[in-house]
Amino acid sequence: MPEAFLLDRDEVVLCIVDIQEKLLAQMGEKESVIANAVLMASAAMRLEVPLILTEQYPRGLGPTVIELSTVLGEKYQPIEKMCFGCADEPAFMTTLKSLKRKQVLLCGVEAHVCVLQTCMELIERKFQVQIIADAVCSRNPEHKQLALGQMRDSGAVITSAEAVIFQLLGRAGTPEFKDILNLIK
Repeated sequence: MPEAFLLDRDEVVLCIVDIQEKLLAQMGEKESVIANAVLMASAAMRLEVPLILTEQYPRGLGPTVIELSTVLGEKYQPIEKMCFGCADEPAFMTTLKSLKRKQVLLCGVEAHVCVLQTCMELIERKFQVQIIADAVCSRNPEHKQLALGQMRDSGAVITSAEAVIFQLLGRAGTPEFKDILNLIK
């Protein structure tokens, strides 16, 4: 059973893994994954939560989807990788370690490959990991469900984009609450 933990805005990093055109072309849940990744990226930027974006072999799989790269604007600075697990990419780990944060929110493609391996590697390195289940997918929905179970069994918390956003907000009635609420509606 994973150890429960509340997200701390000063300790969390959002990692968006390989949400690329050619990878998503074969996914049944691509519209909701894109929408929830865009929601998470928008909320992270408004709440000043650091964000790391990766692209798996972009020369072959294309860039990050336009909906996400547009929202990111100047923060669109993908880390290219060839390995499936992000933590095996030195540039990713250098960036993550430089942020000096212990909580990682993961979303992306594919749940049973790059997201799973990244999750396992980060847990092994003692990070607290939450998987944003409505912002991950696999070509085969069964593979996604198996991966979510494996990640949960390994210590990750499985959550949703809205649950994450409300944890990061912490309270209603603030100007940032009203701003973020407009994203969700």
